[in-house]
Amino acid sequence: MSSTLTDILTAAANGDFPAPDGSTTILPQPGGRDAGVLSFTAHSVIFLDEDPEWIRAELAAASPDPLAASMTPRFLTALSARSGRSVDHIDLMTVADALPGAPELPLREIHDQHHPRVERALKYRDEVRVWVTDGGLVTLGRGVAGRMEVAVEVDETARHRGLGRALATAARHLTPDPHIWSQQTPGNARSVRAFQGAGYRPVGAEALLIAK
Repeated sequence: MSSTLTDILTAAANGDFPAPDGSTTILPQPGGRDAGVLSFTAHSVIFLDEDPEWIRAELAAASPDPLAASMTPRFLTALSARSGRSVDHIDLMTVADALPGAPELPLREIHDQHHPRVERALKYRDEVRVWVTDGGLVTLGRGVAGRMEVAVEVDETARHRGLGRALATAARHLTPDPHIWSQQTPGNARSVRAFQGAGYRPVGAEALLIAK
């Protein structure tokens, strides 16, 4: 099996997933900022600079079902208390292939590093870039293990016009990498539909541990 988080994510983006054998892979953090849990089909990946024996003991105590243990509130709460980090949302993890050429949507890049959207994104990502269009914006930046990630925002007055899907599609043209990643809160059905309509494939779930 792949030995680093980057390897695992790259393989998953190409459709090659960890073995669905109910096991858990424990890895060191790829950097000081990024820590958390990824859940693929019947396989979990935990990336946290913590004692693996303690992690496995907490997994066993969290649930008798090894397929569910890593995403239970009990286990995530234990990780939070042990690491001193807060648990972010449990998100749907999606990925799409890059597309050639420029996006069809007219976009203007913002270069102001003090723009509120840039400042917010820099808490979670590096190399942040933001483009705006009438009624919305799209943000790209390097997140977990250096993967290129996208987030979009649509103004309330511009909703129900397909702009979210168009922005998510534009990101596939803007990424310099072969793939681009995005996370959606499962309950935000509008966002889930927009990204899947733009060709993003569900690959698993993730819960990030955010430094307080």
